[in-house]
Amino acid sequence: MTNDKDPSELPFRSLLYRFLFFDWLFRDVGAARTRLERHAAFQHNRKMSRYLPVYLRRWSFLTAFDFALGVLFEKVLQAGLLSAWFFTWSCVTLTGMVVITVAWIILTHARLS
Repeated sequence: MTNDKDPSELPFRSLLYRFLFFDWLFRDVGAARTRLERHAAFQHNRKMSRYLPVYLRRWSFLTAFDFALGVLFEKVLQAGLLSAWFFTWSCVTLTGMVVITVAWIILTHARLS
């Protein structure tokens, strides 16, 4: 999903997507045809990996928020189904945090081949 428009011109859905998901920042190394293109894409991805901690912070907030809502619905409001919904989403966002962390570690510590 590459969109080279000015961020102020993007629709809200696109801005929200870019706020939560980071795939638009990176280039596909596997789609490169030559070794030079692969190297350039990898260097670009290493450079853009500096933004991954920002996304990790956003996703950690979502994880904590979903977990807190799960606790609220379970303990205070006695709504078991809604609490299960939010606890499930806290697990999903925690998984997203693991993916972001692994991608950041790989990109910042990878050697060039």
